[in-house]
Amino acid sequence: MKFKYLFFIFLLITAGLQSEAQEKNSGNDSVKVYKKIETYSKKSKVNSFVYRLLFRSQRKSTPSTNTKRKRYFIKKSFDRNEGKIIRSITIETLDPFGYSVDNYKDVPEKGFEKFGNNLHIKSKNWTIRNLLLFKKNEPLDSLVAKESERLIRKQRYVRSVIIKPVEIPNCNDSIDISVRVLDSWSLIPTGAISNTQGSFELTERNFFGLGHEFENDINRRFETGQNAYKAKYTISNIKNTFINTTFTYENSIDNFTTKSARVERQFFSPFTRLAGGLFLENRFYIDSLPDNAGVFAKQRFKLETQEYWAGHSFKIFGGKNEDYRTTNLVTTIGYKSTTYIEEPTLTYDPTKFFSSEKLYLASIGLNTRKFAEDKYLFNFGIIEDVPYGQVYAITGGVQEKNNLKRAYFGGRFAYGNYFDFGYLGTNIQWGSFYNNGCTEETTFRIEGNYFTNLLSLGGWKIRQFINPTLVIGNHRAPIIKDRLSFSDANGISGFTNPLISGIRKLSVGFQTQTYVPGNWHGFHFSPFYNMTFGLLGNETDEVFNQRLYSKFSLGVLINNDYLVFNSFQISFSFYPSIPYEGTNLFKTNTLKNDDLILPDFQIGQPVIVPFK
Repeated sequence: MKFKYLFFIFLLITAGLQSEAQEKNSGNDSVKVYKKIETYSKKSKVNSFVYRLLFRSQRKSTPSTNTKRKRYFIKKSFDRNEGKIIRSITIETLDPFGYSVDNYKDVPEKGFEKFGNNLHIKSKNWTIRNLLLFKKNEPLDSLVAKESERLIRKQRYVRSVIIKPVEIPNCNDSIDISVRVLDSWSLIPTGAISNTQGSFELTERNFFGLGHEFENDINRRFETGQNAYKAKYTISNIKNTFINTTFTYENSIDNFTTKSARVERQFFSPFTRLAGGLFLENRFYIDSLPDNAGVFAKQRFKLETQEYWAGHSFKIFGGKNEDYRTTNLVTTIGYKSTTYIEEPTLTYDPTKFFSSEKLYLASIGLNTRKFAEDKYLFNFGIIEDVPYGQVYAITGGVQEKNNLKRAYFGGRFAYGNYFDFGYLGTNIQWGSFYNNGCTEETTFRIEGNYFTNLLSLGGWKIRQFINPTLVIGNHRAPIIKDRLSFSDANGISGFTNPLISGIRKLSVGFQTQTYVPGNWHGFHFSPFYNMTFGLLGNETDEVFNQRLYSKFSLGVLINNDYLVFNSFQISFSFYPSIPYEGTNLFKTNTLKNDDLILPDFQIGQPVIVPFK
């Protein structure tokens, strides 16, 4: 079947998914341009169609009986006390070993639990308070409380959290709030050693209980005595503003350096109204480029980058329904300046692909963004927040580069939701520069994410993940660095040669993930089987060439209830063939847990569609 028919079928499937939404009555409108939608929502078919595009049914969850009962009582308590004035907020943080957020009787009894807790510095109460979206003397809002719980749970130094109202005897207009947080062990030493080099990494994700993250990496090459060093410090959520600041310094073994600073406030929640940030970077590195004869030579790169952006989110529907309150009209503007102090010679970069540029972008879009609580995805039995919703956005702007001005226009559609057959999400992007009416450096990109409902086989639990990615480029720059490869997160790890590239790429990953019952000293084991396939195509191919790239992996993901990293893995991979390297190859630890990253339905800093 030809590609155009496959693409047509994909569009039909996407359109079919869109038609499954349930129609609801619209509430009051808080933005004038959408006022008519609310006024005529029950009468106008057009408005009903818009509503179907924006709103989706609630997540169908099947939690355990105990969890379901506890969540039910907490929800009923919120419903019963909705709108009451918050009199006080009590925050209790717990050490990682021996405690439980939902059972007050659990206390550390074993010696190693008490020893570990003595070494641990608990999260400060005001560190947790800074993550709350509600305050004293305000009316209780159950959606805001639920979102605050998600934001706390999102912190990698927190294992679990429960926020619940505490009723006050003989008081009908006020309520107390209890916030109970279970910390994770936050000091993570890791290392590796071989015949040629050794490395040591020390990460503290909750520095002195402040929620700051401090990372130090040291690497040494034994033969030459060369050292590499990387330091990264992140200050999270400065004084309840949700502004994050990150400073990074890196000096590699080859003396490549990177110095950067980022200050940013994202649209961290559907209730966020203002966002923005800045990024400054100074970078030096050496890379190889081929000349017209295909002979590679090392080239020096030194550049400075500045990025600034700001955004505003408008609530477009009134009412207290979650669908109304999580649907927003988002506008953002951005500026990026890249200055090359050292760049390749014209022999190796005749089109001056690596040259200074200025980029001005603006975007506008509608998004509905919600989160479902699920388990057994990337952690073992711990509540995880799965994003779902939809995005409709367009981006436009101007690029100044090589004494030319080019217009840019792009669009994005993203959708994700739970269905009877599991979770399905897609992210479709298209963008292109325009020069004298002709398109240049066009990118069309489709990413998919699917996982089944949790299946049981005896005491074992099983999920199947499928992650396809399709990227198509057109009129790309005639340089090897403007080519697609499998060496990034959307490819097949192990194919690192730059000559394995093209302007079109299709990759599909299938992963069967199992979860073994029980644990060993807090460690949970999740064996997996992964198959990944890929195709590439160049200008001379009709779509893709006839070579199928593949990788087959067996391994185990290892989780620990008390540690802050999601997991680490041991894996063995078989490659039938790797060009320029050989056939029937075996490699270890070539699969990472972040290969299964879920989409986000946030509209943030305006950027061009990534070609990777």
